[in-house]
Amino acid sequence: MSKAELDNLVKIGQLKIEPFAQSEFDAYIRSGKERLQDAASRGMSPSGKFLLGYAAAYAFALAALRRLGYRPANRYVVFQCLPHTLGVGVDVWRVLADAHDVRNGLEYEGSDEVTEDLTEQVIRCAKALGKML
Repeated sequence: MSKAELDNLVKIGQLKIEPFAQSEFDAYIRSGKERLQDAASRGMSPSGKFLLGYAAAYAFALAALRRLGYRPANRYVVFQCLPHTLGVGVDVWRVLADAHDVRNGLEYEGSDEVTEDLTEQVIRCAKALGKML
C-alpha cells in the first residue's frame, strides 16, 4: 500500500480524506458479492452480466479505498488506485479501467460494444478483488 500516492491524489482533488466507516465498508462488500452472484445467473443478457461484473468490481475497489480513509471524486480513479489500495498489478486495474469506458458507453452513449471476453475478464478481476478484502 502506498499512502504517498493516494495523498498526492488528494492534493490534486481526485480523492478526499474521509473517516472509515465499517458499516459502509460492509455494505460495499455485500453489494459486490451479491452482484457477482447475480452475474452468474442463467439467462442474463451479455450487457447485464457485464454491468453486474463491473458493479461488483467497483464495489470491491471502493471498499478498498474507503478502508484506507479516502473517498473518490469520480468513479474512474477508484480503479487507478488499486495498485495502492490492494497491490494489484496493471493486468487487473487496466482491464477495469477499460471496462469503465465500456460501461460509460453502455450507460450514456447507447453503445453495445460489450464482448464476452471483456465480461469474463471483468468478472475474474472482481472475484480477485473480493478475495483480497
